[in-house]
Amino acid sequence: MSNQKLASDNLVAAIESRRSRRSLLKGAVVSAAGATGVAAVASAIIPAGSAFAATTQSSCVTPIPQILTIGRTAERLAVTFYSHGLKYADKLGLSWDAQVLLKAAMIEEQIHENFFASAGGQVLTSTFSFPNGEETFRDLSKFIATQQQLEGVFDSAFLAAIKEFGEQGRPDLSQIAGQIATIEAEHRALGRLIGGLSPADNWAFSPVLLGSVGDAPAVVKQAGYLSPTQGNSFTYHPVSTSDSGVIYRSPFAVQSC
Repeated sequence: MSNQKLASDNLVAAIESRRSRRSLLKGAVVSAAGATGVAAVASAIIPAGSAFAATTQSSCVTPIPQILTIGRTAERLAVTFYSHGLKYADKLGLSWDAQVLLKAAMIEEQIHENFFASAGGQVLTSTFSFPNGEETFRDLSKFIATQQQLEGVFDSAFLAAIKEFGEQGRPDLSQIAGQIATIEAEHRALGRLIGGLSPADNWAFSPVLLGSVGDAPAVVKQAGYLSPTQGNSFTYHPVSTSDSGVIYRSPFAVQSC
């Protein structure tokens, strides 16, 4: 079985496990008394003591501060992944053209992180792990499989954010989430191109694999990205965003009539 297929299967398993748990929890809500039942479900999905547990009000709609925090943390994970890929480009056998593409992706993720920080997003963690540990940056097939898994989760999370921002009366943030989601999808296609996967753009519709942005941390942790240990611990460090080739560096919207 290919690393690409294995990573995909692992992600699907994590999501399906999460969905099964959500179904059971939703059943508990039906039999519970009003708000008390909803609070119990929220506590089960997001453990007490987490950085954003106190703001959670529903298992289905993620509060805006929590979305911003999850988004900022996800972007830190992305920067960490791409910066280490470029650091070990020789071990991965990355061509110069591939490095140019990955550097642009890294810069774009850093710009996104900067945005979420300016919008008030906090940080859940700045130290990450990878399912294949250090081998992620020694084996190109594992590197691309990891990249595909991460970008797939990120894209799904931002698509879920579009809906959740809109439900909370923030169409401006919905549009920004859409602007970010389209870039994550571009990164995914470029990763497939670098990995020699054909076609590079193989999705007609980006799948929404997460019902709520609030589900993302547990899915990512189950997939192996939030459990750093000795020998599999990678810390985020901000990178320079200097690159004249990367344009449209801030959210832009045409004003409504």
